[in-house]
Order: sequence, then structure tokens, then C-alpha cells
Amino acid sequence: MAFFDHHCHLADLDDGQELLDAARSQGVSRFIDVGVTIQSSRACLEFASTRDGVWATAGVHPHDSNEGPVDELIVALEQLVDGGAVAVGECGLDYHYDHSPRNTQRDVFAAQIQLALRLDVPLVIHTREAWQDTFAVLDDEGWPRRTILHCFTGGPQEAERCLAGGAVLSFSGIVTFKGAADVREAAKQVPPDRYLVETDTPFLAPVPHRGRRNQPAWVVDVARGLAEVRGETVAEVEANAWANTHAAYGLALPTVG
Repeated sequence: MAFFDHHCHLADLDDGQELLDAARSQGVSRFIDVGVTIQSSRACLEFASTRDGVWATAGVHPHDSNEGPVDELIVALEQLVDGGAVAVGECGLDYHYDHSPRNTQRDVFAAQIQLALRLDVPLVIHTREAWQDTFAVLDDEGWPRRTILHCFTGGPQEAERCLAGGAVLSFSGIVTFKGAADVREAAKQVPPDRYLVETDTPFLAPVPHRGRRNQPAWVVDVARGLAEVRGETVAEVEANAWANTHAAYGLALPTVG
């Protein structure tokens, strides 16, 4: 058993391989490199294809929802899934920055939900300051049977709603921030078979590394923070997150021996 950083962004970093090596030295053995545009998704797939224990997703982030016509984006994403991407996303809504018009964000999000449903692959969701519309779009389109709320930033009410939709919740370094009371309260109520841990490298470094560029090795610190909040041991969080991540992405557990 080991740690699995299922959400990081490595392909565009000059030192992506060095970060993988550093993480493996700390017991982090599996990774998912997450696409946010068509171009970055292609880079992630190429990065993963030459490395053991690394997979890639293909998605269009809400910041980049206006990078092309919806139909063309979906054709490109489907080709990437056919080429080996293990999930659609990250996709969703971000009303904090509004880098893309909100109606465009919703249209591109809905189209990616439809794609995940049609292909029966996991859906990786980013939502920020847009919970009501995120739930509305999911309810309208249907929740994929493997839905992952990446970098969960809600509170107990949002967690309950996600769990009711069948989703799993992924906790990042935010769970170690003392100011993130709502996230920490939500983390307490998630069943042990419904949580994951991630770094979101290069963003959101956990305590005690805040202010530095994040890296996959520090998913161990995220697990430590989640264990503290939940009253579990780090070994319990490690075991639960390891099993849950493989289940969420439909990946086979490694054989022993």
C-alpha cells in the first residue's frame, strides 16, 4: 500500500519528473495528471504514457470554457479518452474569477457531463463559489456513477448534497488550513469509503509548507491533516484513500508479490 495523488498538474512543469521521483521517495507511488484545456490534456496523456503509475485525464476547466466551440471541444475530449485518458475533467464552474462567461461555463460543463455519462467514465469536477449552479447542472444532466468533487471547498451542507448524488469528495491542502472551518467540518462527516486525498500541485501547499509551490510528495501531509480532523490514524486514511481512488477511477489495485 502507498499514497495516491490523484489530482496534480505536472506535464507543463519543467521539473515534473523530479517531482515524481521526490514523491516516490516519500511513499507516493501513483498519480493522475489532470488536463484543463485540450492542449494540456494532450500533454498530460503524453506525460503519463511514458511513466509507470501515472495516468491522465482530459478536460476543459471553467477558466478555459471559451477556448472553442462546444462541439469541437467534446470531439477532441472523446478522442483523448479513446487514447487512454481515464476521466473527463477537470471541468465545472468557477464564479470567483469568471475567466469565461458563466453561460459558456455552464454549457461546456453540461457537455462534459454528457460525455462522461455516454462513455461511462469518471467525471472530475471543479467548483468555486458556484455550488447552486453546479448542483443544478448535475441534476439536469445526471450524476455520472463515478463523480469526483476535486479540492472540496464546501461545508457540511454541500458535502451532504454531493454524497446524496453518489459522488466522492477529494480533500486537498485546504483541509490543513485552520481558517477552513467549513471544509474541516465536512471532512468529519464523509464516510470512510467516500473520500480521496490530493495535492492539486502546484497549488495549495498544505501546512507546514504553505506559501511554497506544492508537490505530490506533500499528499502525505494532506492525509495527516485529514486524519487529525477525522480522528483516524494516518495509516487508516492512507488505506481508505488508496482503495477509494482506485475504485473512483476504475483502476486495478496493484498485485502483491
